[in-house]
Amino acid sequence: MPVPKEEVLELMRMEVDPAEVDEIRELWKAHSKAEDARSIEGLLATLSEDCVYTVYPDDVSWHGHEGAARFYTELLTAFPDIVFELQNIVIGPQGVVEEAIVTGTHSARWLENEPTGETMTWRNAIFFPWDREARRFSGERVYTDLQRSSP
Repeated sequence: MPVPKEEVLELMRMEVDPAEVDEIRELWKAHSKAEDARSIEGLLATLSEDCVYTVYPDDVSWHGHEGAARFYTELLTAFPDIVFELQNIVIGPQGVVEEAIVTGTHSARWLENEPTGETMTWRNAIFFPWDREARRFSGERVYTDLQRSSP
């Protein structure tokens, strides 16, 4: 769903507060450490109650803490040895954008794709929108080139 132009302009006009950017950076670090530790509780602690996770190009979404927990449970079950190798990161008052090379063994169903048992490598770009009121991320928008099963 396209973002209305005025909302994009508001994002571009956001004032940069170095203390807030530090807060965002530290929360992203906590989120990444929780993901590496496979801690659903730790991940949820970094997210607003009304968070939304969306994976593109599939355009599949999970809503709220319950949805985020389901997203991570499904992802970490499908790729139990998943590793995110950070390639690039941008942090600002709008949130965090990271680019990563991801590797994992496809061990269970993920996004309608049956497990292959193969080690897969793909690229992700992930946007973590910052919720200024909640002081948490309002979810993730994951853009991936992970290969899909043929119909």
